[in-house]
Amino acid sequence: MPPMTTCRIGIAGWAIRSEHRDNFPGPGTHLERYARHFNAVEINSSFYRPHQRATYERWRESVRDGFRFAVKTPRSITHAARLHEADKLVEDFLEQAHGLKEKLGVLLVQLPPRLAFSAETAARFFDCLQTQTDAHVACEPRHASWFTEEAGDLLAQRGIARVAADPAPCPGADEPGGSEKLVYYRLHGAPRMYWSPYSEADLTRIEAHLGRHAENGANTWCIFDNTAAGAATTNALALTKRL
Repeated sequence: MPPMTTCRIGIAGWAIRSEHRDNFPGPGTHLERYARHFNAVEINSSFYRPHQRATYERWRESVRDGFRFAVKTPRSITHAARLHEADKLVEDFLEQAHGLKEKLGVLLVQLPPRLAFSAETAARFFDCLQTQTDAHVACEPRHASWFTEEAGDLLAQRGIARVAADPAPCPGADEPGGSEKLVYYRLHGAPRMYWSPYSEADLTRIEAHLGRHAENGANTWCIFDNTAAGAATTNALALTKRL
């Protein structure tokens, strides 16, 4: 397995539950303690509400130099505006998130299940986004129309990673697509989303996938989102030890 400098393992959020407290000893906030053991985290709260730039700056200062954040794009952009005429919303969001500076690793764009692929809409939105940031972009579509050659080519041409999601909402969604330079896995827990833990056999399979992409030179991320009962922390710690 490649070293963790080429593979980022983390959780959707950095809250430390009581049963995991002994795994994160020492002083500091939950984020400071979390960042001593992992090299990445996904901020999901940005999907539901804005954060002040000063908040992002404080988070940036709480972690070591090699640590990176993925930040989820607000639902006001993806679910309310549905990517249409969202220029001002994008500008406001990036003004906040850029408080992370060099520690902003990925912007995650999760789309609603009923949002079908439109080449015109997608091109305009992602061009708008990428002209305002140097951060990598990952897109998690959940409508089958995004898993076509046309959609994959559009993402690849812009260097955008199509998220590999588990469980897959439609055929092909469990495999990464788009950019070959960024690979982003989001593991939500299966069969019960957000609750089910991954077994040792599952982690062996995940490790093999990550290793293959990292060895090919991809910036490889794996985020556990099965957080409802704490399985994400258990799984992320176990996978990190394997590396």
